[in-house]
Amino acid sequence: MEKALADHAEFVSAQELHGTMSESGVRVGLTTVYRALQALEQSGAADVVRDEAGERLYRYRRPEAGHCHYLLCRRCRRHEPLDTDAVEEWVAAVVRLSGFADIEHTLELTGVCAGCRATGTRHSGVAPFHGATPKRAGDT
Repeated sequence: MEKALADHAEFVSAQELHGTMSESGVRVGLTTVYRALQALEQSGAADVVRDEAGERLYRYRRPEAGHCHYLLCRRCRRHEPLDTDAVEEWVAAVVRLSGFADIEHTLELTGVCAGCRATGTRHSGVAPFHGATPKRAGDT
């Protein structure tokens, strides 16, 4: 499952990953895909964001990337990592002051990228995915 996810540069839903695997001849149940993605998330091997409809989207976390937050286009799923040092410092302060341990957090920032705004189409409320690989931060 990890390799199948790593083969996608973009964020992908469990259903999309299942479909891709099925098309390539891998026989796996959708429930197994969900469980494996949850395990990858819990182990830190997958980044997770939610689309506007609340669906979880997964992307393999490259070992050098570490913990990261993203700005995600609701239309094409183009994503850019964010410099979130202030957020991480705030989380560390909450941990120190609260006495809690093993804190987890999410930061969801979504919008419509310049490329999608230029097309002039209205957003339907759900991030469409048509198989194209959105540009990743640093791609030209």
